Amino acid sequence: MISHKTEGLLNVAALFAISAVLLVAFADQIFGGELPCPLCLLQRAGFLLLAIGPVLTVARGPHPAHYGITVLAGLAGAGFAMRQVLLHIEPGDAGFGAPFLGLHFYTWAFIVFVVAIAASAAMMLLRDPAPAEARDPRDRAAWPAFGTLAVALIVLLAAANTLSTVLECGAETCPDDPVVYQLLNAPGS
Repeated sequence: MISHKTEGLLNVAALFAISAVLLVAFADQIFGGELPCPLCLLQRAGFLLLAIGPVLTVARGPHPAHYGITVLAGLAGAGFAMRQVLLHIEPGDAGFGAPFLGLHFYTWAFIVFVVAIAASAAMMLLRDPAPAEARDPRDRAAWPAFGTLAVALIVLLAAANTLSTVLECGAETCPDDPVVYQLLNAPGS
């Protein structure tokens, strides 16, 4: 069994891992100059959805439903990523964007979503079944500062992704192969 304290700390670590994935994508976008395609934007949204379960655990304490939310979000994100993998699976297709450590971001995204689903399933199996009220309240004291920081980072990344998407797509449908931020290159700006 995983203790309540360890369960909370693992959820905080999951939030930092999701933040790291989103930060790497942003770094590539800003410093590498590669704007995310519509499927890339959906995958980023999938990572933000993936964070809902751990955010709820940090805010309210562990509950099996939080892992269920994470599994559902992971399935949606994996679906978005697999769609993009399948679009570029034909021999000779260079794929979208530059590879990162030998794989494209969408392939990495699929792997991370599958790992998140597996980790959530493991947590459901290994968690302490005792109700939160029966647990030692001092267990939560182990993660509030890091938990608050992790949640704040996710909220900041959600806002940054929203702003970036609005700048990239404007009020139009996002282009399949974006090369400019639509709102920053609009006539009269």
